[in-house]
Amino acid sequence: MSSGYAHTRVRGGELFSLGKREAVLYDKGRQLDTAMSRSILIVIPARYASTRLPGKPLVKIAGVEMIKRVADIAASICRHNEDCSYVVATDDARITEFCTGAGIPAVMTAETCRSGTERCWDAVSQQETAPDFIINLQGDNPLCPPWVIQQLIDEWKACPADVFTPCIHLDWAEYDRLVESKKTTPYSGTTVLVNKDGYALAFSKSTIPAIRKPEKARETMEKSPVRRHVGLYAYTHAALKNYFELPESDYEKGCVEGLEQMRFLYNGLRVKMVEVTYRGRKTTSGVDSPEDVARVEAILAEYGEYEL
Repeated sequence: MSSGYAHTRVRGGELFSLGKREAVLYDKGRQLDTAMSRSILIVIPARYASTRLPGKPLVKIAGVEMIKRVADIAASICRHNEDCSYVVATDDARITEFCTGAGIPAVMTAETCRSGTERCWDAVSQQETAPDFIINLQGDNPLCPPWVIQQLIDEWKACPADVFTPCIHLDWAEYDRLVESKKTTPYSGTTVLVNKDGYALAFSKSTIPAIRKPEKARETMEKSPVRRHVGLYAYTHAALKNYFELPESDYEKGCVEGLEQMRFLYNGLRVKMVEVTYRGRKTTSGVDSPEDVARVEAILAEYGEYEL
């Protein structure tokens, strides 16, 4: 196969051309997928160790273990998508034992995995057949809306990119709340700039873009220009495989932004931002403490369980 622009890929029964960079990326990682191979794997990284909430995957939230809640979300996505499967990726036998008893697929991963991304790839590497699309659904996110995951899948089927991740376009009230929260926890939320086609230009723990004339902006713009990133990632197989071989960006260092997704942008990969909403529900990004457990239980009491 040549390395020029003549590569084609099948999507939805139609052939379309790949650019040179994307074609090379696919050639490095795996064979080009075809209409016969469009598999999806949802990986749920789940570590037992936690400083503030030991054994948190097995902590019960409103009577149900957290890892089961997340697995149930993944299972519901698989029921609505052909050739879709899911697996819990853990480093602790207590979690695999629970999963086995609950009928949840699980694999043991290396204790040396330094992040959920590494644990995700460890689980992918153990699969008999390499999936085309991998969704990294963190095991401490029991309130992840299933429709947000589905939107990532739909976007992957429709749009050529290497990485897919959600964002929320903030209205002015949401923007005001973000600005207020950053007065006490300045690095608690990530924002993103996008180009005209919805691809990420930059991520930052600062609020971007800067709004130099707020009064005029509010008068002329229906929504704020700020998009808040939601920490859920999906990758093509090649993008995730090659992530660990790519040079690190200075921006992902903990003393700067501390954002590992900056490595993709730094190395020229395309990150598609998928604009989503929570459909009027409250949510939370993750569970790391007993206070977070109480917060999630309060949200479930107010809004009810997801219809899966």
